[in-house]
Amino acid sequence: MGKIILTGDRPTGRLHLGHYVGSLRRRVELQNSGEFEKIFIMIADAQALTDNFDNPDKIRDNIIEVALDYLSAGLDPDKSNIFIQSEVSELTELSFYYMNLVTLSRLERNPTVKTEIQLRNFETSIPVGFLTYPISQTSDITAFKATTVPVGEDQLPMIEQAREIVRKFNSTYGEVLVEPNALLPNNAVCSRLPGTDGKAKMSKSLGNCIYLSDTPEEVKKKVMSMFTDPNHLRVEDPGSLEGNTVFTYLDAFAKDEHFAEYAPDYKNLDEMKEHYQRGGLGDVKVKKLLINVLEEELSPIRARRAEYQKDIPAVYEILKKGTEVARAEAAQTLKEVKAAMRINYFEDSELIASQQKRFNG
Repeated sequence: MGKIILTGDRPTGRLHLGHYVGSLRRRVELQNSGEFEKIFIMIADAQALTDNFDNPDKIRDNIIEVALDYLSAGLDPDKSNIFIQSEVSELTELSFYYMNLVTLSRLERNPTVKTEIQLRNFETSIPVGFLTYPISQTSDITAFKATTVPVGEDQLPMIEQAREIVRKFNSTYGEVLVEPNALLPNNAVCSRLPGTDGKAKMSKSLGNCIYLSDTPEEVKKKVMSMFTDPNHLRVEDPGSLEGNTVFTYLDAFAKDEHFAEYAPDYKNLDEMKEHYQRGGLGDVKVKKLLINVLEEELSPIRARRAEYQKDIPAVYEILKKGTEVARAEAAQTLKEVKAAMRINYFEDSELIASQQKRFNG
């Protein structure tokens, strides 16, 4: 069996630069690498409902936003199957069977789940669906026998729990499921891009995002208001790079060729950093470079999105076809799982024959 990828996003809003550098840009690279036999990209609407159950329209409306972001960023439906999670009912059935392989205390110890519970202030009012998120994610991964799951470091506990469930299932019922491996970002800066306000995480709720679909004017406005070094009050003052959001973004996006085009006084980012640290380089000049760098990155994405937006029914057709492929794949895995668990009653001719013999001699 070849290498298979499973990855995706919750459709709670448009995708931003944090999503892009953390996973989406890498997915496109992996898609085009030719290393993978199959690629499944999931719009995780069922998972999003675990903490948005009272606002289904939010999820419903954002499925198309995420799909447009995927396609505009370069995901190719001829190479990657983009599908909607809730339309693959086999995933829910697999989750139900996996629940017997995990204890409540193990779920509660999952560091990612604990962090997310605190962020949402669930405390003792934790929706069961949210608590069992690692089980659902294991179902998503194993349904497609994914060998590779691109994630950030904060998601490693989820992958480890999935591996535990796979090992438990295989040791109990036989070797059916594939144990997945995490694929971390190859650029440490990209593992978690900070918000424009310098906060540790870019978040829709904090209003500190630059979206893939933002206009050039919106990007410029957001960059010019970015957090830098609060002590860098005059151009001649030495500046600090630590916690300086503009330089963090340049670390994630800037290439040497950008300097020849937009900042010819410097050969590369290291030279600009040195000048900033010794003093004599103002924040505005650095921000203008970042605006140009981001515009070069976002302009083709924006143009592709404009084309896809002209024919929304065609985008839904892409999702429908991808979902049909995903469902067929998940159905085959479910069939194997039920056979291993010996609950495939109507498909087991030996069972029926043995019972016939048992009662009729």
